[in-house]
Amino acid sequence: MANLLFHATLLTIIIILITPIITSWLNHPINATTAMKLATMTSTIPLLLFINTGVKSITTNFNWINMNFNLQISFTFDTYSAIFLPVALLITWSILQFTNWYMGHDPHLNKFSMYLLLFLMAMLTLTTANNMLQLFIGWEGVGIMSFLLISWWHARTNANASALQAIIYNRIGDIGLIMSMAWLALNFNTWEMQQMVSHTPMPLLPLLGLILAAAGKSAQFGLHPWLPAAMEGPTPVSALLHSSTMVVAGVFLLIRFHPLIGTNPIALQSCLCLGALTTTFAALCALTQNDIKKIIAFSTTSQLGLMILTIGLNQPELAFLHITTHAFFKAMLFLCSGSIIHNLNNEQDIRKMGGMQKMLPITTACATLGSLALTGTPFLAGFYTKDLIIETMNTSTLNAWALLTTMAATTLTAAYSLRLIFYVQLHTPRHSTWNNPHETCPNQTLPILRLAMGSILTGLLVTSTILPNKTQIMTMTPTTKLCAIIISLLGLICALDLAQQTTQLIGPNKTLNHTALTQLTFFNTLLHRHTPKINLSLAHQSLLSNDTLWYETAGPTMLKTINATMANKLSVSSTGVIKTYLMTFTMTLITGLLWTKL
Repeated sequence: MANLLFHATLLTIIIILITPIITSWLNHPINATTAMKLATMTSTIPLLLFINTGVKSITTNFNWINMNFNLQISFTFDTYSAIFLPVALLITWSILQFTNWYMGHDPHLNKFSMYLLLFLMAMLTLTTANNMLQLFIGWEGVGIMSFLLISWWHARTNANASALQAIIYNRIGDIGLIMSMAWLALNFNTWEMQQMVSHTPMPLLPLLGLILAAAGKSAQFGLHPWLPAAMEGPTPVSALLHSSTMVVAGVFLLIRFHPLIGTNPIALQSCLCLGALTTTFAALCALTQNDIKKIIAFSTTSQLGLMILTIGLNQPELAFLHITTHAFFKAMLFLCSGSIIHNLNNEQDIRKMGGMQKMLPITTACATLGSLALTGTPFLAGFYTKDLIIETMNTSTLNAWALLTTMAATTLTAAYSLRLIFYVQLHTPRHSTWNNPHETCPNQTLPILRLAMGSILTGLLVTSTILPNKTQIMTMTPTTKLCAIIISLLGLICALDLAQQTTQLIGPNKTLNHTALTQLTFFNTLLHRHTPKINLSLAHQSLLSNDTLWYETAGPTMLKTINATMANKLSVSSTGVIKTYLMTFTMTLITGLLWTKL
Protein backbone atom coordinates (compact mmCIF):
# COMPACT_ATOMS: atom_id res chain seq x y z
CA MET A 1 0.00 0.00 0.00
CA ALA A 2 2.77 2.42 0.94
CA ASN A 3 4.67 1.59 -2.24
CA LEU A 4 1.57 2.29 -4.34
CA LEU A 5 0.92 5.58 -2.56
CA PHE A 6 4.52 6.74 -3.00
CA HIS A 7 4.36 5.86 -6.70
CA ALA A 8 1.04 7.63 -7.24
CA THR A 9 2.18 10.75 -5.38
CA LEU A 10 5.41 11.06 -7.36
CA LEU A 11 3.54 10.57 -10.64
CA THR A 12 1.02 13.25 -9.62
CA ILE A 13 3.78 15.73 -8.75
CA ILE A 14 5.53 15.11 -12.09
CA ILE A 15 2.27 15.67 -14.01
CA ILE A 16 1.56 18.88 -12.07
CA LEU A 17 5.07 20.26 -12.76
CA ILE A 18 5.07 19.30 -16.45
CA THR A 19 1.60 20.74 -17.17
CA PRO A 20 2.65 24.46 -17.12
CA ILE A 21 5.61 23.66 -19.42
CA ILE A 22 3.42 21.85 -21.98
CA THR A 23 0.70 24.47 -21.92
CA SER A 24 3.22 27.26 -22.42
CA TRP A 25 4.41 25.55 -25.61
CA LEU A 26 0.76 25.38 -26.75
CA ASN A 27 0.34 29.12 -26.10
CA HIS A 28 -2.17 28.46 -23.31
CA PRO A 29 0.06 28.95 -20.27
CA ILE A 30 -1.06 27.87 -16.81
CA ASN A 31 0.16 29.86 -13.82
CA ALA A 32 3.35 28.13 -12.68
CA THR A 33 2.97 29.48 -9.13
CA THR A 34 -0.45 27.84 -8.73
CA ALA A 35 0.90 24.54 -10.07
CA MET A 36 3.84 24.70 -7.69
CA LYS A 37 1.50 25.39 -4.76
CA LEU A 38 -0.57 22.31 -5.64
CA ALA A 39 2.58 20.17 -6.03
CA THR A 40 3.85 21.34 -2.62
CA MET A 41 0.65 20.29 -0.92
CA THR A 42 0.71 16.93 -2.71
CA SER A 43 4.32 16.27 -1.63
CA THR A 44 3.32 16.30 2.05
CA ILE A 45 1.52 12.94 1.57
CA PRO A 46 4.68 10.78 1.29
CA LEU A 47 6.32 12.81 4.08
CA LEU A 48 3.46 12.20 6.50
CA LEU A 49 3.34 8.54 5.48
CA PHE A 50 7.07 8.16 6.05
CA ILE A 51 6.87 9.88 9.46
CA ASN A 52 4.05 7.59 10.58
CA THR A 53 5.32 4.29 9.19
CA GLY A 54 9.03 4.76 8.47
CA VAL A 55 8.61 2.61 5.37
CA LYS A 56 11.28 2.91 2.68
CA SER A 57 10.01 2.39 -0.86
CA ILE A 58 11.71 1.69 -4.18
CA THR A 59 9.44 2.10 -7.19
CA THR A 60 10.54 0.54 -10.48
CA ASN A 61 8.58 1.57 -13.56
CA PHE A 62 10.18 -0.34 -16.43
CA ASN A 63 13.46 -1.58 -17.84
CA TRP A 64 15.33 1.20 -19.57
CA ILE A 65 18.47 -0.23 -21.17
CA ASN A 66 19.57 -3.86 -21.41
CA MET A 67 23.37 -4.16 -21.34
CA ASN A 68 25.72 -6.31 -19.33
CA PHE A 69 23.59 -5.09 -16.45
CA ASN A 70 20.01 -3.87 -16.72
CA LEU A 71 19.14 -0.23 -16.15
CA GLN A 72 15.67 0.52 -14.84
CA ILE A 73 13.64 3.67 -14.33
CA SER A 74 13.38 3.45 -10.55
CA PHE A 75 12.78 5.97 -7.78
CA THR A 76 13.58 5.63 -4.12
CA PHE A 77 11.63 7.13 -1.23
CA ASP A 78 13.73 7.07 1.90
CA THR A 79 14.45 9.55 4.66
CA TYR A 80 16.34 11.91 2.40
CA SER A 81 14.00 12.06 -0.59
CA ALA A 82 10.80 12.05 1.48
CA ILE A 83 11.93 15.11 3.47
CA PHE A 84 13.74 16.93 0.68
CA LEU A 85 10.80 16.75 -1.75
CA PRO A 86 8.37 19.06 0.15
CA VAL A 87 11.21 21.35 1.26
CA ALA A 88 12.39 21.95 -2.34
CA LEU A 89 8.84 22.40 -3.62
CA LEU A 90 7.89 24.85 -0.86
CA ILE A 91 10.98 26.98 -1.43
CA THR A 92 10.48 26.96 -5.22
CA TRP A 93 6.83 27.96 -4.75
CA SER A 94 7.93 30.98 -2.70
CA ILE A 95 10.61 31.93 -5.23
CA LEU A 96 8.20 31.65 -8.18
CA GLN A 97 5.68 33.87 -6.41
CA PHE A 98 8.43 36.41 -5.66
CA THR A 99 9.52 36.24 -9.31
CA ASN A 100 6.11 37.51 -10.44
CA TRP A 101 6.89 40.76 -8.61
CA TYR A 102 10.65 40.99 -9.09
CA MET A 103 10.60 40.33 -12.84
CA GLY A 104 7.09 41.58 -13.57
CA HIS A 105 8.34 43.83 -16.39
CA ASP A 106 10.43 41.12 -18.09
CA PRO A 107 8.84 40.28 -21.46
CA HIS A 108 9.85 36.62 -21.10
CA LEU A 109 8.65 36.06 -17.54
CA ASN A 110 6.73 32.90 -18.44
CA LYS A 111 9.81 31.38 -20.09
CA PHE A 112 11.87 32.24 -17.03
CA SER A 113 9.34 30.48 -14.79
CA MET A 114 9.50 27.39 -17.01
CA TYR A 115 13.28 27.36 -16.66
CA LEU A 116 12.91 27.44 -12.86
CA LEU A 117 10.48 24.52 -13.06
CA LEU A 118 12.90 22.50 -15.18
CA PHE A 119 15.68 23.37 -12.75
CA LEU A 120 13.60 21.97 -9.88
CA MET A 121 12.62 18.84 -11.83
CA ALA A 122 16.28 18.08 -12.55
CA MET A 123 17.07 18.35 -8.84
CA LEU A 124 14.14 16.10 -7.91
CA THR A 125 15.36 13.57 -10.48
CA LEU A 126 18.76 13.59 -8.78
CA THR A 127 17.42 13.20 -5.24
CA THR A 128 14.92 10.41 -6.00
CA ALA A 129 17.14 8.42 -8.40
CA ASN A 130 17.81 4.79 -7.53
CA ASN A 131 20.64 4.29 -10.04
CA MET A 132 23.63 6.32 -11.10
CA LEU A 133 22.46 6.97 -14.65
CA GLN A 134 19.29 8.67 -13.44
CA LEU A 135 21.38 10.55 -10.90
CA PHE A 136 23.74 11.65 -13.67
CA ILE A 137 20.81 12.91 -15.77
CA GLY A 138 19.61 15.04 -12.87
CA TRP A 139 23.22 16.08 -12.16
CA GLU A 140 23.74 17.36 -15.70
CA GLY A 141 20.23 18.80 -15.79
CA VAL A 142 20.87 21.19 -12.92
CA GLY A 143 24.17 22.17 -14.56
CA ILE A 144 22.54 22.98 -17.91
CA MET A 145 19.66 24.89 -16.32
CA SER A 146 22.05 26.88 -14.14
CA PHE A 147 23.94 27.91 -17.29
CA LEU A 148 20.71 29.09 -18.94
CA LEU A 149 19.49 30.93 -15.85
CA ILE A 150 22.75 32.63 -14.88
CA SER A 151 23.07 33.95 -18.46
CA TRP A 152 19.40 35.01 -18.56
CA TRP A 153 20.38 38.63 -19.20
CA HIS A 154 22.65 37.51 -22.02
CA ALA A 155 23.14 41.03 -23.36
CA ARG A 156 25.51 41.57 -20.44
CA THR A 157 29.03 40.31 -20.98
CA ASN A 158 29.50 39.54 -17.29
CA ALA A 159 26.42 37.32 -17.24
CA ASN A 160 27.67 35.25 -20.17
CA ALA A 161 31.17 35.00 -18.70
CA SER A 162 29.78 33.93 -15.31
CA ALA A 163 27.58 31.25 -16.90
CA LEU A 164 30.57 29.87 -18.81
CA GLN A 165 32.67 29.95 -15.66
CA ALA A 166 30.00 27.97 -13.78
CA ILE A 167 29.70 25.32 -16.47
CA ILE A 168 33.49 24.92 -16.89
CA TYR A 169 34.13 24.47 -13.17
CA ASN A 170 31.28 21.97 -13.00
CA ARG A 171 32.75 20.06 -15.94
CA ILE A 172 35.93 19.63 -13.90
CA GLY A 173 33.88 18.02 -11.16
CA ASP A 174 31.99 15.90 -13.70
CA ILE A 175 35.30 14.26 -14.63
CA GLY A 176 35.38 12.74 -11.15
CA LEU A 177 31.77 11.54 -11.32
CA ILE A 178 32.19 9.95 -14.76
CA MET A 179 35.42 8.29 -13.63
CA SER A 180 33.65 6.84 -10.57
CA MET A 181 30.70 5.66 -12.67
CA ALA A 182 33.05 3.90 -15.09
CA TRP A 183 34.98 2.24 -12.26
CA LEU A 184 31.78 1.06 -10.56
CA ALA A 185 30.38 -0.33 -13.82
CA LEU A 186 33.59 -2.23 -14.59
CA ASN A 187 34.16 -3.65 -11.13
CA PHE A 188 30.67 -4.05 -9.67
CA ASN A 189 28.77 -4.56 -12.93
CA THR A 190 25.88 -2.46 -11.63
CA TRP A 191 24.74 1.11 -11.12
CA GLU A 192 21.92 0.28 -8.70
CA MET A 193 22.39 2.08 -5.38
CA GLN A 194 21.56 -0.85 -3.11
CA GLN A 195 23.86 -3.25 -4.93
CA MET A 196 26.79 -0.81 -4.90
CA VAL A 197 26.40 -0.03 -1.22
CA SER A 198 26.72 -3.73 -0.42
CA HIS A 199 30.26 -3.78 -1.87
CA THR A 200 32.45 -2.63 0.99
CA PRO A 201 35.17 -1.69 1.64
CA MET A 202 35.65 0.57 -1.37
CA PRO A 203 39.04 1.55 -2.90
CA LEU A 204 40.13 5.17 -2.64
CA LEU A 205 40.13 6.09 -6.36
CA PRO A 206 36.35 6.07 -7.06
CA LEU A 207 35.69 7.75 -3.73
CA LEU A 208 38.07 10.60 -4.63
CA GLY A 209 36.16 10.92 -7.92
CA LEU A 210 32.92 11.38 -5.98
CA ILE A 211 34.57 13.96 -3.71
CA LEU A 212 35.89 15.85 -6.76
CA ALA A 213 32.39 15.84 -8.27
CA ALA A 214 30.92 17.19 -5.02
CA ALA A 215 33.66 19.82 -4.78
CA GLY A 216 32.79 21.12 -8.26
CA LYS A 217 29.03 21.18 -7.82
CA SER A 218 29.07 22.47 -4.24
CA ALA A 219 31.84 25.02 -4.88
CA GLN A 220 34.46 23.76 -2.45
CA PHE A 221 37.87 25.40 -2.18
CA GLY A 222 39.74 25.26 -5.48
CA LEU A 223 36.54 25.03 -7.53
CA HIS A 224 34.72 27.83 -5.69
CA PRO A 225 35.02 30.95 -7.92
CA TRP A 226 31.94 30.16 -10.00
CA LEU A 227 29.53 30.53 -7.08
CA PRO A 228 29.98 34.28 -6.36
CA ALA A 229 30.25 34.89 -10.11
CA ALA A 230 26.81 33.28 -10.51
CA MET A 231 25.34 36.38 -8.83
CA GLU A 232 25.19 37.94 -12.30
CA GLY A 233 21.92 36.06 -12.79
CA PRO A 234 18.55 37.38 -11.55
CA THR A 235 18.02 37.23 -7.79
CA PRO A 236 15.33 34.47 -7.96
CA VAL A 237 17.95 32.30 -9.70
CA SER A 238 20.43 32.99 -6.92
CA ALA A 239 17.80 32.12 -4.31
CA LEU A 240 16.91 28.78 -5.92
CA LEU A 241 20.50 27.94 -6.89
CA HIS A 242 21.89 28.53 -3.40
CA SER A 243 19.11 27.11 -1.27
CA SER A 244 17.74 23.78 -2.43
CA THR A 245 18.99 22.87 -5.90
CA MET A 246 22.36 22.93 -7.58
CA VAL A 247 24.86 23.72 -4.84
CA VAL A 248 23.50 21.09 -2.44
CA ALA A 249 23.60 18.44 -5.19
CA GLY A 250 27.27 17.72 -4.45
CA VAL A 251 26.61 17.33 -0.73
CA PHE A 252 23.60 15.12 -1.49
CA LEU A 253 25.81 12.91 -3.69
CA LEU A 254 28.20 12.30 -0.80
CA ILE A 255 25.28 11.63 1.55
CA ARG A 256 23.86 9.03 -0.86
CA PHE A 257 27.22 7.27 -1.14
CA HIS A 258 28.25 7.70 2.47
CA PRO A 259 27.96 3.93 3.16
CA LEU A 260 30.91 3.60 0.76
CA ILE A 261 32.81 6.73 1.86
CA GLY A 262 32.43 5.86 5.54
CA THR A 263 34.49 2.72 5.09
CA ASN A 264 37.59 4.62 3.92
CA PRO A 265 39.39 6.80 6.52
CA ILE A 266 41.35 8.74 3.89
CA ALA A 267 38.13 9.74 2.07
CA LEU A 268 36.56 10.88 5.36
CA GLN A 269 39.64 12.91 6.28
CA SER A 270 39.65 14.47 2.80
CA CYS A 271 36.04 15.60 3.28
CA LEU A 272 36.85 16.90 6.76
CA CYS A 273 39.85 18.98 5.70
CA LEU A 274 38.24 20.21 2.47
CA GLY A 275 35.12 21.33 4.32
CA ALA A 276 37.06 23.05 7.10
CA LEU A 277 39.23 24.93 4.60
CA THR A 278 36.22 25.96 2.50
CA THR A 279 34.07 27.19 5.39
CA THR A 280 36.85 29.39 6.80
CA PHE A 281 38.07 30.76 3.47
CA ALA A 282 34.55 31.67 2.32
CA ALA A 283 33.75 33.34 5.65
CA LEU A 284 36.90 35.47 5.34
CA CYS A 285 35.91 36.50 1.82
CA ALA A 286 32.34 37.32 2.88
CA LEU A 287 33.69 39.66 5.54
CA THR A 288 35.33 41.94 2.96
CA GLN A 289 32.72 42.01 0.18
CA ASN A 290 30.52 45.05 -0.48
CA ASP A 291 28.04 43.49 -2.92
CA ILE A 292 25.05 42.30 -0.86
CA LYS A 293 24.45 39.25 -3.06
CA LYS A 294 28.11 38.20 -2.99
CA ILE A 295 28.16 38.37 0.80
CA ILE A 296 25.24 35.94 0.92
CA ALA A 297 26.86 33.83 -1.83
CA PHE A 298 30.08 33.40 0.16
CA SER A 299 27.92 32.61 3.16
CA THR A 300 26.44 29.75 1.12
CA THR A 301 29.92 28.48 0.25
CA SER A 302 30.86 28.60 3.93
CA GLN A 303 27.78 26.58 4.93
CA LEU A 304 28.42 24.06 2.15
CA GLY A 305 31.90 23.59 3.55
CA LEU A 306 30.32 22.93 6.94
CA MET A 307 28.11 20.24 5.37
CA ILE A 308 31.09 18.53 3.70
CA LEU A 309 32.96 18.71 7.01
CA THR A 310 29.99 16.99 8.71
CA ILE A 311 30.19 14.15 6.21
CA GLY A 312 33.88 13.88 7.10
CA LEU A 313 32.76 13.51 10.72
CA ASN A 314 30.84 10.41 9.61
CA GLN A 315 27.48 12.10 10.23
CA PRO A 316 25.57 12.15 6.90
CA GLU A 317 22.14 12.54 8.56
CA LEU A 318 23.37 15.65 10.35
CA ALA A 319 24.65 17.08 7.07
CA PHE A 320 21.25 16.46 5.50
CA LEU A 321 19.52 18.18 8.42
CA HIS A 322 21.68 21.24 7.82
CA ILE A 323 20.71 21.18 4.13
CA THR A 324 17.01 21.39 5.03
CA THR A 325 17.31 24.13 7.64
CA HIS A 326 19.84 26.13 5.64
CA ALA A 327 17.58 26.10 2.57
CA PHE A 328 14.87 28.17 4.25
CA PHE A 329 16.87 31.04 5.71
CA LYS A 330 19.27 31.21 2.75
CA ALA A 331 16.40 31.49 0.23
CA MET A 332 14.84 34.12 2.50
CA LEU A 333 18.06 36.13 2.67
CA PHE A 334 18.30 36.19 -1.12
CA LEU A 335 14.67 37.23 -1.53
CA CYS A 336 15.18 39.99 1.04
CA SER A 337 18.26 41.20 -0.83
CA GLY A 338 16.28 41.10 -4.08
CA SER A 339 13.53 43.20 -2.52
CA ILE A 340 16.08 45.77 -1.35
CA ILE A 341 17.95 45.81 -4.68
CA HIS A 342 14.74 46.20 -6.68
CA ASN A 343 13.54 49.07 -4.49
CA LEU A 344 16.89 50.86 -4.77
CA ASN A 345 16.91 50.76 -8.57
CA ASN A 346 19.31 47.78 -8.83
CA GLU A 347 21.83 49.10 -6.32
CA GLN A 348 23.80 46.22 -4.74
CA ASP A 349 26.59 48.05 -2.87
CA ILE A 350 25.81 47.94 0.86
CA ARG A 351 27.81 51.16 1.35
CA LYS A 352 25.11 52.98 -0.65
CA MET A 353 22.17 51.70 1.40
CA GLY A 354 21.32 52.38 5.03
CA GLY A 355 18.14 53.25 6.91
CA MET A 356 16.10 50.53 5.21
CA GLN A 357 14.40 49.32 8.40
CA LYS A 358 11.87 52.17 8.27
CA MET A 359 11.13 51.97 4.55
CA LEU A 360 11.01 48.17 4.20
CA PRO A 361 10.05 46.89 7.67
CA ILE A 362 8.95 43.37 6.65
CA THR A 363 11.97 42.78 4.40
CA THR A 364 14.51 44.05 6.91
CA ALA A 365 12.91 42.19 9.84
CA CYS A 366 13.06 38.93 7.87
CA ALA A 367 16.63 39.68 6.77
CA THR A 368 17.58 40.12 10.43
CA LEU A 369 15.80 36.87 11.27
CA GLY A 370 17.68 35.06 8.49
CA SER A 371 21.02 36.46 9.65
CA LEU A 372 20.31 35.36 13.22
CA ALA A 373 19.36 31.88 12.01
CA LEU A 374 22.59 31.76 10.00
CA THR A 375 24.69 32.60 13.04
CA GLY A 376 23.01 29.84 15.07
CA THR A 377 20.83 31.93 17.38
CA PRO A 378 19.03 29.62 19.84
CA PHE A 379 15.65 28.23 18.79
CA LEU A 380 15.91 29.34 15.16
CA ALA A 381 16.43 26.82 12.34
CA GLY A 382 20.20 27.08 12.13
CA PHE A 383 20.63 26.51 15.87
CA TYR A 384 19.35 22.92 15.78
CA THR A 385 21.84 21.77 13.16
CA LYS A 386 24.82 24.13 13.21
CA ASP A 387 25.32 23.91 16.96
CA LEU A 388 24.94 20.14 16.82
CA ILE A 389 27.67 19.95 14.17
CA ILE A 390 30.05 21.99 16.32
CA GLU A 391 29.23 19.91 19.40
CA THR A 392 29.98 16.77 17.39
CA MET A 393 33.33 18.26 16.38
CA ASN A 394 34.11 19.17 19.99
CA THR A 395 33.65 15.56 21.05
CA SER A 396 35.58 14.17 18.07
CA THR A 397 39.30 13.36 18.11
CA LEU A 398 39.72 13.32 14.34
CA ASN A 399 41.36 16.64 13.54
CA ALA A 400 42.05 19.56 15.88
CA TRP A 401 43.00 21.81 12.95
CA ALA A 402 39.55 21.35 11.39
CA LEU A 403 37.91 22.19 14.71
CA LEU A 404 39.87 25.41 15.14
CA THR A 405 39.25 26.62 11.59
CA THR A 406 35.55 25.86 11.89
CA MET A 407 35.37 27.81 15.15
CA ALA A 408 37.01 30.74 13.38
CA ALA A 409 34.48 30.45 10.53
CA THR A 410 31.61 30.49 13.04
CA THR A 411 32.97 33.67 14.59
CA LEU A 412 33.32 35.26 11.16
CA THR A 413 29.75 34.23 10.28
CA ALA A 414 28.43 36.34 13.15
CA ALA A 415 30.72 39.21 12.12
CA TYR A 416 29.73 39.44 8.44
CA SER A 417 26.05 38.90 9.27
CA LEU A 418 26.11 41.86 11.65
CA ARG A 419 28.07 43.90 9.11
CA LEU A 420 25.34 43.25 6.56
CA ILE A 421 22.62 44.38 8.98
CA PHE A 422 24.69 47.39 10.07
CA TYR A 423 25.27 48.74 6.57
CA VAL A 424 21.86 47.96 5.07
CA GLN A 425 19.43 48.78 7.85
CA LEU A 426 20.96 51.17 10.37
CA HIS A 427 21.73 54.91 10.40
CA THR A 428 20.66 57.39 7.78
CA PRO A 429 19.97 56.45 4.15
CA ARG A 430 22.95 56.71 1.83
CA HIS A 431 21.05 56.02 -1.40
CA SER A 432 19.54 58.46 -3.90
CA THR A 433 16.75 60.59 -2.47
CA TRP A 434 14.43 59.97 -5.44
CA ASN A 435 14.20 56.27 -4.57
CA ASN A 436 10.95 55.46 -2.79
CA PRO A 437 11.23 51.94 -1.32
CA HIS A 438 7.89 50.39 -0.44
CA GLU A 439 6.17 47.08 0.32
CA THR A 440 2.77 47.12 -1.31
CA CYS A 441 2.67 43.94 -3.43
CA PRO A 442 1.70 40.63 -1.75
CA ASN A 443 3.99 38.76 -4.15
CA GLN A 444 6.87 40.71 -2.61
CA THR A 445 6.18 40.08 1.07
CA LEU A 446 4.21 36.81 1.34
CA PRO A 447 7.02 34.54 0.02
CA ILE A 448 9.47 36.15 2.45
CA LEU A 449 7.09 35.70 5.38
CA ARG A 450 6.48 32.07 4.39
CA LEU A 451 10.21 31.38 4.39
CA ALA A 452 10.58 33.28 7.67
CA MET A 453 8.09 30.90 9.24
CA GLY A 454 10.14 28.00 7.89
CA SER A 455 13.33 29.56 9.29
CA ILE A 456 11.74 29.51 12.75
CA LEU A 457 10.02 26.11 12.75
CA THR A 458 12.02 23.89 10.38
CA GLY A 459 14.80 23.04 12.80
CA LEU A 460 12.41 21.85 15.48
CA LEU A 461 10.20 19.92 13.05
CA VAL A 462 13.00 18.22 11.12
CA THR A 463 15.09 17.27 14.14
CA SER A 464 12.01 15.69 15.71
CA THR A 465 11.53 13.64 12.50
CA ILE A 466 15.07 12.47 11.77
CA LEU A 467 18.04 12.14 14.08
CA PRO A 468 21.58 10.95 13.34
CA ASN A 469 21.94 7.18 13.50
CA LYS A 470 25.07 7.51 15.58
CA THR A 471 24.23 8.53 19.14
CA GLN A 472 25.65 11.92 20.05
CA ILE A 473 27.69 12.38 23.21
CA MET A 474 25.30 14.08 25.62
CA THR A 475 27.56 14.44 28.67
CA MET A 476 29.88 17.35 28.03
CA THR A 477 31.08 20.35 29.98
CA PRO A 478 28.98 23.53 29.82
CA THR A 479 31.81 25.31 28.01
CA THR A 480 31.85 22.68 25.28
CA LYS A 481 28.07 22.68 25.06
CA LEU A 482 27.87 26.47 24.78
CA CYS A 483 30.97 26.80 22.58
CA ALA A 484 29.09 27.68 19.38
CA ILE A 485 27.01 30.38 21.07
CA ILE A 486 30.06 31.80 22.86
CA ILE A 487 32.13 32.18 19.71
CA SER A 488 29.13 33.62 17.82
CA LEU A 489 28.71 36.25 20.55
CA LEU A 490 32.45 36.93 20.34
CA GLY A 491 32.11 37.54 16.61
CA LEU A 492 29.16 39.90 17.19
CA ILE A 493 31.07 41.87 19.81
CA CYS A 494 34.14 42.20 17.58
CA ALA A 495 31.99 43.28 14.64
CA LEU A 496 30.17 45.86 16.77
CA ASP A 497 33.47 47.24 18.00
CA LEU A 498 34.87 47.44 14.47
CA ALA A 499 31.70 49.13 13.23
CA GLN A 500 31.87 51.65 16.07
CA GLN A 501 35.51 52.39 15.30
CA THR A 502 34.72 52.80 11.62
CA THR A 503 31.98 55.34 12.22
CA GLN A 504 33.67 57.29 15.05
CA LEU A 505 37.33 57.60 14.04
CA ILE A 506 38.39 60.71 12.15
CA GLY A 507 40.92 60.34 9.37
CA PRO A 508 41.34 56.57 9.20
CA ASN A 509 44.60 55.18 7.94
CA LYS A 510 44.75 54.57 4.22
CA THR A 511 44.48 50.97 3.14
CA LEU A 512 45.26 49.24 -0.12
CA ASN A 513 42.52 49.45 -2.72
CA HIS A 514 42.76 45.73 -3.43
CA THR A 515 43.37 43.50 -0.46
CA ALA A 516 43.84 39.78 -0.63
CA LEU A 517 40.42 38.84 0.69
CA THR A 518 38.41 41.31 -1.39
CA GLN A 519 40.08 39.74 -4.42
CA LEU A 520 39.48 36.14 -3.19
CA THR A 521 43.22 35.86 -2.39
CA PHE A 522 43.85 36.66 -6.08
CA PHE A 523 42.52 33.24 -7.08
CA ASN A 524 40.65 34.56 -10.12
CA THR A 525 43.54 36.77 -11.17
CA LEU A 526 46.06 33.93 -11.06
CA LEU A 527 43.85 31.29 -12.61
CA HIS A 528 41.83 33.31 -15.10
CA ARG A 529 44.35 35.94 -16.21
CA HIS A 530 47.96 35.03 -15.55
CA THR A 531 47.66 31.36 -16.47
CA PRO A 532 45.99 32.00 -19.88
CA LYS A 533 48.47 34.85 -20.49
CA ILE A 534 51.43 32.55 -19.85
CA ASN A 535 49.93 29.85 -22.07
CA LEU A 536 49.27 32.40 -24.80
CA SER A 537 52.82 33.73 -24.58
CA LEU A 538 54.31 30.24 -24.79
CA ALA A 539 52.09 29.34 -27.72
CA HIS A 540 52.89 32.61 -29.47
CA GLN A 541 56.62 32.14 -29.06
CA SER A 542 56.57 28.52 -30.23
CA LEU A 543 54.37 29.25 -33.23
CA LEU A 544 56.37 32.34 -34.10
CA SER A 545 59.63 30.40 -34.02
CA ASN A 546 58.14 27.61 -36.16
CA ASP A 547 56.73 30.09 -38.66
CA THR A 548 60.04 31.94 -38.78
CA LEU A 549 61.98 28.72 -39.30
CA TRP A 550 59.82 26.83 -41.76
CA TYR A 551 57.98 29.58 -43.54
CA GLU A 552 60.02 32.76 -43.65
CA THR A 553 63.54 31.32 -43.59
CA ALA A 554 62.82 28.57 -46.12
CA GLY A 555 60.45 30.68 -48.20
CA PRO A 556 60.28 34.38 -49.07
CA THR A 557 63.21 35.35 -46.87
CA MET A 558 65.52 32.83 -48.55
CA LEU A 559 64.41 33.92 -52.04
CA LYS A 560 64.93 37.55 -51.08
CA THR A 561 68.40 36.80 -49.73
CA ILE A 562 69.42 34.86 -52.88
CA ASN A 563 68.16 37.62 -55.21
CA ALA A 564 69.85 40.33 -53.17
CA THR A 565 73.15 38.41 -53.15
CA MET A 566 73.03 37.75 -56.91
CA ALA A 567 72.09 41.33 -57.60
CA ASN A 568 75.00 42.61 -55.54
CA LYS A 569 77.46 40.31 -57.30
CA LEU A 570 76.09 40.95 -60.76
CA SER A 571 75.95 44.68 -60.26
CA VAL A 572 79.74 44.65 -60.07
CA SER A 573 79.94 43.03 -63.49
CA SER A 574 77.48 45.47 -65.07
CA THR A 575 79.58 46.42 -68.09
CA GLY A 576 76.78 47.02 -70.58
CA VAL A 577 77.43 43.70 -72.30
CA ILE A 578 74.16 42.20 -73.53
CA LYS A 579 75.37 38.59 -72.93
CA THR A 580 75.75 39.19 -69.17
CA TYR A 581 72.29 40.78 -68.87
CA LEU A 582 70.64 37.98 -70.85
CA MET A 583 72.29 35.29 -68.73
CA THR A 584 71.17 36.99 -65.51
CA PHE A 585 67.60 37.30 -66.78
CA THR A 586 67.51 33.65 -67.86
CA MET A 587 68.86 32.35 -64.55
CA THR A 588 66.32 34.40 -62.57
CA LEU A 589 63.47 33.20 -64.80
CA ILE A 590 64.45 29.51 -64.43
CA THR A 591 64.79 29.84 -60.65
CA GLY A 592 61.36 31.43 -60.36
CA LEU A 593 59.72 28.75 -62.51
CA LEU A 594 61.31 25.94 -60.51
CA TRP A 595 60.25 27.56 -57.23
CA THR A 596 56.68 27.95 -58.49
CA LYS A 597 56.45 24.26 -59.46
CA LEU A 598 57.86 23.22 -56.11
